[in-house]
Amino acid sequence: MNNTETVGYLQERKRQVISVAILAFMFFIFGFVSWVNAILIPYFKIACELTHFQSYFVAFAFYIAYFVMAIPSGLLLKRVGFKRGIMYGFLLMALGAFIFVPAALTRQFAIFLIGLFSIGTGLAILQTAANPYVTIIGPIESAAQRMSIMGICNKFAGIVSPLIFAAIIFKATDHQLFDAIELGNMSDAVRSAMLDELIRRVILPYTILGFLLLLAGVGIRYSILPELDTDHETAVVKVEEEQRSRKRLIDFPYLVLGAIAIFLHVGTQVVAIDTIINYAGSMGIGLLDAKVFPSYTLTATIIGYVLGIMLIPRVISQRTALVCCTSLGLLLSLGVIFADWNLTLFGHEANASIWFLALIGFPNALIYAGIWPLSIRGLGRFTKTGSSLLIMGLSGNAVLPLIYGALADAYGLRIGYWSLIPCFLYLVWFALMGHKIEYWGRTKK
Repeated sequence: MNNTETVGYLQERKRQVISVAILAFMFFIFGFVSWVNAILIPYFKIACELTHFQSYFVAFAFYIAYFVMAIPSGLLLKRVGFKRGIMYGFLLMALGAFIFVPAALTRQFAIFLIGLFSIGTGLAILQTAANPYVTIIGPIESAAQRMSIMGICNKFAGIVSPLIFAAIIFKATDHQLFDAIELGNMSDAVRSAMLDELIRRVILPYTILGFLLLLAGVGIRYSILPELDTDHETAVVKVEEEQRSRKRLIDFPYLVLGAIAIFLHVGTQVVAIDTIINYAGSMGIGLLDAKVFPSYTLTATIIGYVLGIMLIPRVISQRTALVCCTSLGLLLSLGVIFADWNLTLFGHEANASIWFLALIGFPNALIYAGIWPLSIRGLGRFTKTGSSLLIMGLSGNAVLPLIYGALADAYGLRIGYWSLIPCFLYLVWFALMGHKIEYWGRTKK
């Protein structure tokens, strides 16, 4: 390699490193605005006087945007380019943050949901753009490693965001406030004034967040992150001869089954994280103390990512890891339902079932990364639309919490976790058999 080639290699390597750092920052933002929902749900439940079912519309409004916007996001990126599309995504997220201001001033939950949908819409655009970047920005053989790094950034943001939110929003004396609201022994005027003061605490932090998102969008638009040319991707994805006869996405059973698997997997993930604070509350743990429980779940997830980076594929294959993780998720879900003894960990005395719930984060770390390549393989010219279908599967984050909330209101918080069992049963089946189905009615030999 001569000097010119060396300089060119070093420059390209530097650009790759900076691009990966930009993407890592984006995934941190994704995690920060997504996983703060874990504390927004109980916060809105108190301040807006909601049932469990109503409070989980926080997750529904946020994540249903993935279903609504997945295909439009792909069309937008094709029309305006990936970098400009990323900027538009950040602008929509900033708009959603600013909508929190009138929502807080009027204490109208419906307006908060509009803001959350706007944030989710922007995030759907960003996710649609970011996943191809992670795959293409470096050598294809190390794409899984880069995806794991992005996952760690995402989940680390999830650990700190509820803690930061709680530190900004809540006061040390709020225990008395929550107790007084729950007892209800005050006049309607006093109660309304207390709730108005509580909900308006979001105005300053979400105004600041909105401006930061604006700056991030403009900054990435004019950064050195390369523009992707996906119209000439045949060098990356080859079309197999037998697939030339396939005319529709439905002709790829493993893709359709994989989208269902993504839907159920992300649903179990958000249920395990976004419901755990309310579940801790049912054990007598106040909101100010329960705020750390999502961090326990996400810490377990990060440990799963790290082990995945270390062990896959050198020690264990990606498919075997998927089988093990889905099976472990099923066993832990049964533990949530049936474990019934007290256990003290990290200074919290609670029923052991909540620790099984937190541990679900560990196997969930590698399930998404296992489903995606098995579902997207060999799609050829259908890769873009296939990716959009899988992104639509992320709407499971919207639906499963509502199912949990309905069961929790009707039968109790613990019974609500029965919603996890059929999800993990399907995921185990997909890991063992579903991904092998090449044609309807026939499995891969």
